[in-house]
Amino acid sequence: MDSLVVLLPPLVALVLALVTRNIYTALPAGILTSETILVGGNPGAGFLESINRIADTFSDSGNVNVLLFSLIIGIMIVYMRDSGGVSALAAAMLKGPFSRTRRRAELSVATIGTGLFVETYISLFSTGILGRALYDAHKLSRERLAYIIDSTSSPVSVILLINAWGAYAERLVNPFVAENSTRVVVGSVGWNFYAFLALFLVFYVACSGKVFGPMKSTSFDPQRSETERHPEPTKPVYMWLPILLLVWGFFVFMYQTGGGNITAGNGSKSILWSIIISVLVLGILLRVNRVFSGAELQQKAFSGIGEMVPIVTIFLFALSFGASIRDLGTGEYVAGVGTAYFPSFAIPAALFVMAGIISFITGTSWGTYGILIPIAMPLAAASGIPSALALGAVLGGGVFGDHCSPISDSTLMASVASGSNHMNHVLTQLPYAVLAAVVSALLYLGAGVWTAV
Repeated sequence: MDSLVVLLPPLVALVLALVTRNIYTALPAGILTSETILVGGNPGAGFLESINRIADTFSDSGNVNVLLFSLIIGIMIVYMRDSGGVSALAAAMLKGPFSRTRRRAELSVATIGTGLFVETYISLFSTGILGRALYDAHKLSRERLAYIIDSTSSPVSVILLINAWGAYAERLVNPFVAENSTRVVVGSVGWNFYAFLALFLVFYVACSGKVFGPMKSTSFDPQRSETERHPEPTKPVYMWLPILLLVWGFFVFMYQTGGGNITAGNGSKSILWSIIISVLVLGILLRVNRVFSGAELQQKAFSGIGEMVPIVTIFLFALSFGASIRDLGTGEYVAGVGTAYFPSFAIPAALFVMAGIISFITGTSWGTYGILIPIAMPLAAASGIPSALALGAVLGGGVFGDHCSPISDSTLMASVASGSNHMNHVLTQLPYAVLAAVVSALLYLGAGVWTAV
């Protein structure tokens, strides 16, 4: 459909996201608008087709695998948290060499946060609990801890894509690329400048002890640590074993499904199989060791699934929206206009900035990806920009917006996990995020020039 009307669905989604700051309203409205246009302007028929579009998302096994993984990871989080496994590892670290100096304490938290790339919530919760004791021991502020865990969890999740981020990105990219979509997702890692710069700043702070901006005025609050309560420590194995199994299983199954080539493997199948095995092993271990009864394991499993329903809902709407505007031809239209009136070398930087703005206002990088990736992929193909570069710019921009947004779920989770005042965390993290973003935008301009030559 060669008409400006194909721009209406993403514009409706964007405007509603800006006005309501509610992605759960914006994405369904975008789907309804797109489907109404596809059926010739009949809103009643468009409503029914919107339902069909969302239902059709489940006809793709890859989509179902990602949605199931995202629900089941909630079970693992609750089992690890409520079993006392995270608290036990924190207690062990406090007694070991990790807590002897300020540098070791901060580097330990940053390193563990980087290592827990399998799921953002796991990383935030675990490093928040682990870091509280270490930071309190060295009289470091909770705002500083919140910055460290927040600026490692999401950036490392879009670099080491052995997680729901990678599976989700692959599902969004898959319909738009002729080559192996897994290779595009893997190739985006090297182009994700913001994620690498954010991690660099985290380790710079941890190594040097130097901070700038509002962070310099934060201080340790002894009263906060005295009033906190956590699950009683049990065994660290309840935390590290399921994570190890998840990572190991992913590589094994990627190798298997790829016929000996990991990059050719089925990411959505591999991540689903891995999380199921990890949760089963952890559940059996907790039952055998009489940490929980069978009924308690079942109750906690449903509780964990319930905690993940909001984020899975975003996945579902985003996948449906992407499929709808693909059939409408929105991406191809934007690509044609963009290549005709916009210099191709500036496209990566523009995608990065746009992703950052949308993510900041909506508070969700995942919802941002659902809106922008279906537009970015055709635009990259038409302009001659590598698909991996365009994807890296969108992924990095989404994380940047998350880091700056006070309504971001991951930013809020970082505040809760670290025991920091939420707005203090947002304001103290902001200078580091903006610094990394400015440098990233310049690098994307350079990358655009280099790839366009």
